[in-house]
Amino acid sequence: MHGDLGSSLRLHDSVAHLVFQRYPYTLLLSASSLLLALAISLPTGIVSALSKGRWPDRILGGISLAGLSFPNFALGPVLILTVSIWLGWLPVSGAGSGGLWSWDTATHLLLPTVTLGLSLAAILARMVRTSMLEELRQDYMRTAQAKGLTRSAAVYRHALRNAMLPVLTVVGLQFGSLLAGAIVTETIFSWPGVGRLTLSAISNRDYALVQGCTLAIGLTYLAANLLTDAAYAFANPRLRGR
Repeated sequence: MHGDLGSSLRLHDSVAHLVFQRYPYTLLLSASSLLLALAISLPTGIVSALSKGRWPDRILGGISLAGLSFPNFALGPVLILTVSIWLGWLPVSGAGSGGLWSWDTATHLLLPTVTLGLSLAAILARMVRTSMLEELRQDYMRTAQAKGLTRSAAVYRHALRNAMLPVLTVVGLQFGSLLAGAIVTETIFSWPGVGRLTLSAISNRDYALVQGCTLAIGLTYLAANLLTDAAYAFANPRLRGR
């Protein structure tokens, strides 16, 4: 209750200080991965739904299936070999030396973000497609177009907003997977976040530090679920009075 989580047996520092020192890096990685996943999945899912059964839907469905089948612990080393070692475009590991919001950190963040965000994008794209197909069959879509709205206007002003409710649920649940996947991704790319700190604490049997890291991850997951509930009311005004 006083915020005293004990001291690290190996690092000889307070657990709270160590966690707060690493926590912004994990939060930055998780948030950037989530934004990347949404930026890919929303247009992909919409295009797949609008072209159901045609070649764009089949191609995008195959790509999303490949993304689901390729785990981040395999994708990370592949990206390191191709982008960093062979092409030399981006740094291999670490977070740079310019601070959390520097350009150097941004270049180091790109590969971990892609590794962590692509699998989530594949899940969300299929979810957006399924939800959009259900909304496109509703009567209000035919009514909106009968009143003079174009198909694109009806899709983006009505169907998409209603389709976002189940997608928001999946986003809230998958945020826990992002935090769990960050442990592997941070280890692969030597990203100085709570996930890598947790794995190091487990390897060294630093029990107080393991408990502190687990507490931080658990509280973050709870906060993400609370934000998801708040987003429901924003996406659907009918839920505000319930």
